[in-house]
Amino acid sequence: MNPVQVQSTRYTRSHQAFERASALMPGGVSSPVRAYKAVGRAPVVIRSGCGATVTDLDGHEYIDYVASYGPLILGHAPPAVTQAVSKAAANGVSFGMPTEAEAVLAQMVIEAVPAIKLVRFVNSGTEATMSAIRLARAATGRDKIVKFTGCYHGHSDGLLVQAGSGATTLGTPSSPGVPESVIQHTLLAPFNDLTQVAELFDQHTNQIAAIIVEPVAGNMGCIPPQDGFLQGLRDLSDRHGALLIFDEVMTGFRVAYGGAQSLYGVTPDLTCLGKVVGGGLPCAAYGGREDLMRQVAPDGPVYQAGTLSGNPLAMAAGIATLEGLRQPGVYEKLDKATAQLVAGIERAADQAGVAVQCRRVESMACCFFTDRPVENYDDARACDTRAFAGFFGHMLDRGVILPPSQFETWFVGTAHDHAAIEKTITAAGEAFDAVKNAS
Repeated sequence: MNPVQVQSTRYTRSHQAFERASALMPGGVSSPVRAYKAVGRAPVVIRSGCGATVTDLDGHEYIDYVASYGPLILGHAPPAVTQAVSKAAANGVSFGMPTEAEAVLAQMVIEAVPAIKLVRFVNSGTEATMSAIRLARAATGRDKIVKFTGCYHGHSDGLLVQAGSGATTLGTPSSPGVPESVIQHTLLAPFNDLTQVAELFDQHTNQIAAIIVEPVAGNMGCIPPQDGFLQGLRDLSDRHGALLIFDEVMTGFRVAYGGAQSLYGVTPDLTCLGKVVGGGLPCAAYGGREDLMRQVAPDGPVYQAGTLSGNPLAMAAGIATLEGLRQPGVYEKLDKATAQLVAGIERAADQAGVAVQCRRVESMACCFFTDRPVENYDDARACDTRAFAGFFGHMLDRGVILPPSQFETWFVGTAHDHAAIEKTITAAGEAFDAVKNAS
């Protein structure tokens, strides 16, 4: 059990609740980064959310840039989504049998995402990436995969190697319990480095089944692909008979309605989706070329199943969310709000004399505490995580809640209006001043 680190009586109820939870669950949480270890304090415990804000057990309201790590692109409890879920729940929450809603959401996904001709729903991003890798290996008859250091694709054994996000924040990137016999098939290259990927193909001729990549790295902070990087991966895959898998669990329906592949004009063989596609409920998907997806059971021999996959609540939330995103001007609004936020953060840091590098792709952004460009995992790890922890705490005390790690992305949604962004920028100016004075 981890002791609660009490900063002040301001968060008394949250700390009491976390202390109870710590006696009952590892770290007091259901997912590691929520424990706030990386920022050296106990977490606030959330009671409710509405629009762009959440409220903790002590009654403090925060402008929220966690957004459940991406799904809540329409904000907390948007009426269309909550009404759709309530209506679905009234008819039954799960059947283990087909429902019409599955085909409705599947059609929306296929129409939106260029690479997807057939889709299979699952319950989490981990399931989606794990299943896509299995399919790629079956289709190519090869075992090895290429992944990029700092890219996180869920916690399945073969992909939990040099992962970012919570794995970076909380300890060894390669988790104990992962057999060497599994990870020997996982080859690593730095993000944005085509030369090393090409060398891996030369070293492992006819052995690589697939490249898997976050087209925008979102688990070592927000790091965009360099010009030509994604197309270079497409070309290398084609040249060597491997498949290209885009992990768009984070970017799908977030950076564009068609995902990063539509934004950058590069079409993968397989795509993994999650987060936004389920509107905040447990839902993910993988899909791609028809010749590949027809190999998935029951059409083919590649087995994958899930009791709650395609459950009515997640389908209803996903349909309502995508319908909301199809409205005119939504992505322009998101882009404008995020640009306003990042410009204000940079201006506030400059005025305070604090070195930061802000990176952004549409409504994904982050602020690295460094004076050097951040293009890959090593660059991200070299940032001043202690300064970030101080900044995080000062922002929290000023009513702005950020993901509690230097290696997480901030998410802007349609509920973040001009006033919320300006309040955030003001808080950031005060927080940067405090960080500067403490250094």
